[in-house]
Amino acid sequence: MGAIYNIYCDESCHLEHDRQPVMVLGAVWCPLEKTAEIATRIREIKTKHGLLPNFEVKWTKVSPGKLAFYMELLDYFFVDDDVHFRALIVPDKTKLQHEAFRQTHDSWYYKMYFDLFTTETLSGSSRNWTAAKRWFSGT
Repeated sequence: MGAIYNIYCDESCHLEHDRQPVMVLGAVWCPLEKTAEIATRIREIKTKHGLLPNFEVKWTKVSPGKLAFYMELLDYFFVDDDVHFRALIVPDKTKLQHEAFRQTHDSWYYKMYFDLFTTETLSGSSRNWTAAKRWFSGT
């Protein structure tokens, strides 16, 4: 068996009738043994920028006043080889043809999450799935 990874997933505009055409599924993952170290580093970056350690990281909260924080957080993700990211983007949900594939929007949604990890990226590895909010908010 390969390494064990913690995977933190989140989505944006995933509901079928939310009037948003674009949907994004995203995931951040890291080796299980690096989880505490990475979470500590993220809390340090938050504190350095005057944010509480449990501040929820959301792109909707990006503002000129928090830009330096988000830039440093992105830099950290690009520098640390133990942190990985993958996204699946659906450019227009209105073009989905669920009936043609005998599926509901919900079953399609779960298929897309499965597809997010059908690459060789984590093949042969064990995975622990968690909501992204728990890791980034420090809870």
